[in-house]
Amino acid sequence: MRLMIRTLVAAALFAAFILPVQAQRASTDWNQWRGPNRDGSAPAPSDPKAWPEKLTQKWKVEVGSGYATPLVVDNRIYQFSRQGDREVMTALDADSGKVLWQTGHNAPFTMHSATTTHGPGPKSTPAFANGRLFSIGMTGIVTAYDANSGKQLWQKPGTTPVPLYTTHAFSPVVDRGLVIFHVGGDDVGALTAYDINTGDEKWSWKGDGPGYGSPVVVDIEGTRQIITITQGKLVGVDASNGMLLWERPFVITNKTNSVTPVVHGRTIIVSGNGEPTRALAIAKRANQWVTDIVWENADIPLRMSDAVVVGDVLFGLANRNSGQYFAVDAATGKTLWTSDGRQAAHAAIARSGDLFLSLEDDGELVVVRNSKTAFEPLRRYKVADAATWTQAAYSGNRVLVKDVSTLALWTLN
Repeated sequence: MRLMIRTLVAAALFAAFILPVQAQRASTDWNQWRGPNRDGSAPAPSDPKAWPEKLTQKWKVEVGSGYATPLVVDNRIYQFSRQGDREVMTALDADSGKVLWQTGHNAPFTMHSATTTHGPGPKSTPAFANGRLFSIGMTGIVTAYDANSGKQLWQKPGTTPVPLYTTHAFSPVVDRGLVIFHVGGDDVGALTAYDINTGDEKWSWKGDGPGYGSPVVVDIEGTRQIITITQGKLVGVDASNGMLLWERPFVITNKTNSVTPVVHGRTIIVSGNGEPTRALAIAKRANQWVTDIVWENADIPLRMSDAVVVGDVLFGLANRNSGQYFAVDAATGKTLWTSDGRQAAHAAIARSGDLFLSLEDDGELVVVRNSKTAFEPLRRYKVADAATWTQAAYSGNRVLVKDVSTLALWTLN
């Protein structure tokens, strides 16, 4: 194992007091990218015995293409998708799958040749807050909708250039009355905060083009920060004004930074396309923000699959050996185990209590026990016949699965 642990000065490590910002939503809502706390924690049953031999499909409807995660708020489902040359937001009744409203706009574009097999998107998950929905489409069109009626409240036009692979995958985050997007394209972009009510621009950081991953919001030593991987950097900006606090290089040769940072205790865990996974301590010393590597593990590179933490275990799917699950001690970076290879090309991973929930790209949902000794799958469910690159949404005993063009609701009873 190629594992490196760098010992830091104790005072520096413990000075970096990091708190993930919690979303204030009902416990069964799935209101944004990676769920209510933006960390993959699922409001789903955490008792292994609650997961039956088979799931029950309640309904399945055509909604259009794309990888946007369905949102669940109370008894409504919101799905952002593409239908022809239009990007549409759809509200559905959770009990029946019936369409309640649908609003769209024209968004034709030409895909990059390298991405044609992945379809025309959209690939960004909207955010729900204060009765509004916020989305960004493939060409960078930013839209705010009234969640009750579908009425368009405000919209920002797309940008030129677009990202290298002609796709905006950055999923917005809402924080203290602002909705934050990374607009722009290859080499030219701006992390931008808009007023959620009016769409007025409140701040903008123009230090890099957008990556394909999404940000987290954390409080570090009393400073609220937006932390995200951009086209070629890992950055922290002040959430109140967009001022750059710190940055470090995060360069991938094909410009496909696609991972959302993971907050664990006093560290931020990041990875890139085949790069080692690293835990960083972020602290303020001598009135300057600094980032120190706490540990680095080259045996668990992440590509497009985000990892999650349960307790002190980091669980994910490395892109080694055609897809290999792993568990790592999140405090030290020590590999606890790796599974056999050829598990999946991609997996959308969440956690529920002491369980890991992994929706693999072939339509199989795997429920895995949190173990420090071995890969222990408890249940395997076939939940789609077409490719499932989209994160599932979990709401109580309901599991929402979006495949290439359909949305299905499964239940545990």
